[in-house]
Amino acid sequence: MAYRRTPAVQARQAATRERILDATVELLDAGGWPAVTIAAVADHAGIATGTVYRYVDDKDALCVETFRRTAGGEAHLVAEVARSEGPAVARIAEGLRLFAARALRRPRLASALLADPCAPAVEAERIAHRRLHRDAIVSALDDGVAAGELEPHDSTLVAAALVGAMAEALVGPLSVARAHERADEVTDELVSTCLRALPAR
Repeated sequence: MAYRRTPAVQARQAATRERILDATVELLDAGGWPAVTIAAVADHAGIATGTVYRYVDDKDALCVETFRRTAGGEAHLVAEVARSEGPAVARIAEGLRLFAARALRRPRLASALLADPCAPAVEAERIAHRRLHRDAIVSALDDGVAAGELEPHDSTLVAAALVGAMAEALVGPLSVARAHERADEVTDELVSTCLRALPAR
């Protein structure tokens, strides 16, 4: 008979996985990808190194899962805003504002997710993550054309340009000490610049 994990065992394992991922995010937020090692994560989570390997195959797998969890939540929030009700341009502006503001709130973590050198497996996730942002903006751009807010255009190309511009433009501010103190100012400037690039009627 196959062994079936009891609810208590499942809950314990889920809690341990959360501790591992939380510890990884905290290390990433403090020191970027170089700070994330299996030994450091185990120590930070207060568990044995071998225990970490019960949940992930290696460091790359841990980093990929951490990226998906952290950046995926951000992408979901931006997509919700971009695909909500209301004028398309306003939704795009709010999505870009949310993206920039959240990044500037935790600059060390955002820099690691957006731009810092990382393993090829994480870089692949980074590219996929940008496509999620792009696709959400494509939806809003197409709505804008249908509603007569925007001129007909290649929405995939424009959306990719907006996402790329935001990510690249944030690299500088994210590297500045106490970047969060200028978050509103930087966010306003970035969003207004992106909006000027839209093919508005």
